[in-house]
Amino acid sequence: MKISARNFLKGKIKTVNPGVVNTEVVVELTGGAEMVSIITKTSADSMSLAPGKEVYAIIKASNVMIGVD
Repeated sequence: MKISARNFLKGKIKTVNPGVVNTEVVVELTGGAEMVSIITKTSADSMSLAPGKEVYAIIKASNVMIGVD
C-alpha cells in the first residue's frame, strides 16, 4: 500500500457501530490509545471491517487546531 499521507498509525478495530449512512469505527492503537473515525457505511462494508481486524488510521489534514481554556 502506498499513500500520500505522511501520518498513519497501525492498530486493531475495537468496535464498529454502523448507522444508516455512516459507520463509527474505534481503532485501538499500539500502546492502548484509541482513535475514532466516521466513514461511510459503504466503505466500512466494502472493507469488511470487524472487531479484531488490523487496520491503519490514516491522517491527512491541511491544518490541526489547538485550543486552551
